[in-house]
Parts: sequence; C-alpha cells; structure tokens
Amino acid sequence: MVLDEDDSLAANRIVAIVDDDEAVRLATASLVRSLGHEVRGFASAEDFLRPGGDEGVDCLVTDVHMPGIDGTTLQRRLIERGRTYPIVFVSGFLDDAVRESVMAAGAFCYLGKPFQGDTLVTCLERALSSGNPPTAASTPL
Repeated sequence: MVLDEDDSLAANRIVAIVDDDEAVRLATASLVRSLGHEVRGFASAEDFLRPGGDEGVDCLVTDVHMPGIDGTTLQRRLIERGRTYPIVFVSGFLDDAVRESVMAAGAFCYLGKPFQGDTLVTCLERALSSGNPPTAASTPL
C-alpha cells in the first residue's frame, strides 16, 4: 500500500488510551499500534492527568464510566488546561445526554462498547487528519 501525503502525516502519532478495563485497553492499544501509531495506555484518568501524562499526545481515546475521575470530568479538566487534541469517547452504557454533553464540549466521537475495530479506525483517522471537524456519530458510523 502506498501512503499519500495525508496518510503519512497521520502516521506515527501518539494516541493515549484511558480505560479501567485492561482487556479493552490492551485490545484498543493493539489496534492503534497496527495503524502505525505510538500508544500510551492508562488505567485511570488520574494516571493520565499526572505531570507528563499527556505530553505530546495527538489524540485521546477514553472510557466514559471509570472509578474515580470519569471521562467527562477528564475532558473538562483537559479543557481547563488548554488541551485541544481530539477526544474519542467509548462507553458500555450509551447515554444521549452524555453524548450531547461531551460532543458539545468538543469531543470528536462517541462510540458504544463493544465497538467494531473499523469504526474506531475511521474515527481515529478522521480525528488525526487536519481540518476535519468533530462528528456526533455513535456506533455504528
């Protein structure tokens, strides 16, 4: 496969994954690595928010429902810190009010678990491509 200029710009990016479910975090990390990106996995929002946790991050994939700081609070804290990278939310409990709230605050995608790998790939490709606006798409895209 030949990468065009847009694909080459999107390759080798840093994608952080925050999910308290280790199996989901590892499977998502494997998928993202298969796309040629560096992955940083975190078991909690607290770990991600520690100094240096989001250094150089190009995109964040986070669970909504986690013990301690949840995904929506994580998004709010990142906004307060001036972080503007795309955020992809995943949730085992789809909730229209949560979706509307995170999307209104600038989230890129809101996907239901379990999600199809292709759905996340499409969302990440769009999130990591410059000039593409956020989408309110839920599973399936």
